[in-house]
Amino acid sequence: MFKYLSAIILLVSLFFAGVSAAQTVPADSVQPDSSSFVGDPLVKGKTGIESIDTLPVNEWDIPTKRNSLGLTMLLSILPGGGHYYTEHYVRGGFITGIEALLFYEVYINKAWQKDRVLEQARPFRDSVSMYTKIIREMDNRDSLAYYQNKRNEYANRVREKSDKKMEQEDLRYAENAWLFGLHLYGMMDAFGIWYNNNYRSVELRSMTTALLLGLIPGLGQMYNGEFGKAGLLYMGLIGAAASIRTSQNMVEYYLDRKHFLEKENSSSEELDRVTERVTYYRKNRNQYIWGLALIYLYSLGDAVVDALLSDFDNPMHFALLPNLTGGAQAMFSLDF
Repeated sequence: MFKYLSAIILLVSLFFAGVSAAQTVPADSVQPDSSSFVGDPLVKGKTGIESIDTLPVNEWDIPTKRNSLGLTMLLSILPGGGHYYTEHYVRGGFITGIEALLFYEVYINKAWQKDRVLEQARPFRDSVSMYTKIIREMDNRDSLAYYQNKRNEYANRVREKSDKKMEQEDLRYAENAWLFGLHLYGMMDAFGIWYNNNYRSVELRSMTTALLLGLIPGLGQMYNGEFGKAGLLYMGLIGAAASIRTSQNMVEYYLDRKHFLEKENSSSEELDRVTERVTYYRKNRNQYIWGLALIYLYSLGDAVVDALLSDFDNPMHFALLPNLTGGAQAMFSLDF
């Protein structure tokens, strides 16, 4: 499941990045009128020249007149509500749709699957009870082996259904963690929209500070004003950590079964099946551990790169200067 959810996170990031690159918003629509601070050297990212200060910049967080932090966060309790309030309907619709699908899977489909497994196991449990009663009450010991084998056959079927139920319950727990992480992302992304709408800055940020803060997951992204990315990071970390726990639970569950079967001298077929499940869940657990580590390392690199490019839209980097040989020359600079 980790590889599918990782692909979703990657597609979301690429989708947001693509729209961000294609969409332009006038700089003066996200900051006060440039005439109010002409010549003020304390204001970051402004030249005091209106024709430069009002150049369009790439910005995904479209400015909106709906600017209440309280309403943004209150409505974001509902899936996508904060985005609808701030007029970011595409992002809100995406979050609403994915959360609705996960909610259906976790609370409706998984409940139905559980009831179905219990219903399928009922006749096998009844058969086990019946053969157990026959064995206890029978006088003819010549038939004992036959009835004992029949009882063991149905008992194995009950164990198979019990195993399936355990696997579904652990998967439901992991999916519920991913659902919680997605909802947390939605709330943080909505806060990020409000923050960038009020405090958007093209000031160059320190890469060293971003790296040091990034050692604590999410702080590097928050330092750069990328609250939505911090939410995506937390979603990945929470989901991966929960999946590690559920996979380890299943490893321990099947190991206990394996040790019991070895003592019971069960058939090699049943023992092989349980051993295969132990190997399967160990592999899953290790994949999630590697995924957790990669997400963390990626967050460090992302914080540093965002800090490096934090003043990319600063109009101070673009200038038209006189040329000593006559005419004019354009200049572009990038700080490192």
